[in-house]
Formats: sequence, structure tokens, C-alpha cells
Amino acid sequence: MEDVKGFIAARVAEELKDGDVVSLGIGLPTQVENYLPEGVVITLLSENGIVGAGAKPSADDASSYVVDAGGQPASILIGGSFVDSAVSFGIIRGGHVDVSVLGALEVDEEGNLSNWIIPGKKFPGMGGAMDLVIGAKKVIIAMEHTNKGTPKILKKCTLPFTAVKAVDMIVTEMGLMVVTDKGIELLEYNPEFTLEQIQAATEAQLIISPNLKKMAAGQ
Repeated sequence: MEDVKGFIAARVAEELKDGDVVSLGIGLPTQVENYLPEGVVITLLSENGIVGAGAKPSADDASSYVVDAGGQPASILIGGSFVDSAVSFGIIRGGHVDVSVLGALEVDEEGNLSNWIIPGKKFPGMGGAMDLVIGAKKVIIAMEHTNKGTPKILKKCTLPFTAVKAVDMIVTEMGLMVVTDKGIELLEYNPEFTLEQIQAATEAQLIISPNLKKMAAGQ
């Protein structure tokens, strides 16, 4: 697959509904906005204080004064607002974010998430990830299925938790999964991979949905 991240972002975009307030984490999740279905308009929240953020600006249009939570150039749409951190996190903690899309280092079959630190290595800090996961109505993890062949979907996270039992959905280049009381259920699979290959790349035991269908992002 040539554009793994684009494929994942396109499938996540299909989960967003017109009118949703959405937070997109740094990295792969920022691409989701580029694949929104026709007619779907979302209010994009940047945790550092932009309500109604726009697309990433070109180098010529970028301003050093307008950046996203990752410190990258950002823009704001007509009608959008700049707010301080207290208001931004009041929106997040108050349950006003419909969907939070984040990357992950590890996710496990209980819906636990680890995405902020690898002990012994430099890290930028927790940031707003803990609040964004707990405060959002729906949490989608958008990530590559493995880390250079090492499973990232585990029976139990080994890294420090960001949040406990908070993940609702996982989207990777191999498939779309949801976290249930019984474990992780595979709802869609990428036909480029067999079910055996998907399970081999996953430490947690997958539950195969009786209504399993092919994954076709962007269609």
C-alpha cells in the first residue's frame, strides 16, 4: 500500500458527521480533514485555543502567530474563534467534543490507551491527550497496525496509560475495529490482507464480526 496514512485518514473521515465538533491529534490524525465526505462540515478544535480551525496553510500563507497544538502552522476559518486555554479545556472537559481522533503507541482489548511516553526516552509531555480522551463522546484511534512488525494492539498495554477503558474504535491499514465488553471486534478488513495476517499482527485475540465486510476508505 503506497499511502497507508492517507488510507487510514480517509476511513476515519467517514465516521464524522455534519456538524460534529472534532479534535484531531498531531501526526496522522491531522490528515483526516483532507478526506471529509462531500457535504460534511465539522468544527475543528485545536486544544491550544482555536475553535473552527481550517486547513494547514501553505508556506506563503503561514503565520508564526497561528499554530496548532503541535506547534505547526495552522489557520482559522471565517467565523472561528481564538480562545484561551481555560475556555478550550472547558469545551473539552465539558463534554462538547463529539469525536477525538488520536494516534497511539499501544491500545489493548479493554480500550486502554498508551500514547504519551516511552519510559527512558525524551517526550514532549502529556499535553491535552488525557482530557481529549476522557472528555470526548467518541474516541477513535488512527494508527498503523504495527510498529515495524511489532503489534500495537495488545492484550494489555505495557506502557503508562493515557486513559483507561476510553477507546471506542481503532482504524488501521488492516481494518476497522471496535472495543466491546468482550474484546476487540473486527468489523471491516482491508482485502489486501487475509484474516490470518491481521490476527498475526495483533496480540489481542480479535472477535470476527458475523457481519464482517471489506474496508473501502473514500468510497
